[in-house]
Amino acid sequence: MPDPRTARDRPIFREAQPTMRALLDVILVVLNLYVWLLIAAAVLSWLIAFNVVNPYNKFVRSVGDFLYRITEPLLAPIRNLIPSLGGIDLSPMILILLIFFIQQVIGHYIYPHVF
Repeated sequence: MPDPRTARDRPIFREAQPTMRALLDVILVVLNLYVWLLIAAAVLSWLIAFNVVNPYNKFVRSVGDFLYRITEPLLAPIRNLIPSLGGIDLSPMILILLIFFIQQVIGHYIYPHVF
């Protein structure tokens, strides 16, 4: 016999414990920060490609290296999956959309009082 309770009354949708809420808050903040790092990496790559900034500058090189090391582990598998479009790299946009999807899942299903 099916459960007569509504979806919000079932145990999976009960309000999260305070420690779980804190953990979910940290996850959401980290995801937001990662989106900004992806945007910064894309903008820096454009600035280097159009010779706006000098890639041989020590500061620019260290920032670029940091952004590459932090974003490339997640961007490389996406680049392997999507076809080559010449000089256009859509992998950061796909990863940002995936992160937004994960945030929505956390917000609406796991932690419903956020949104």
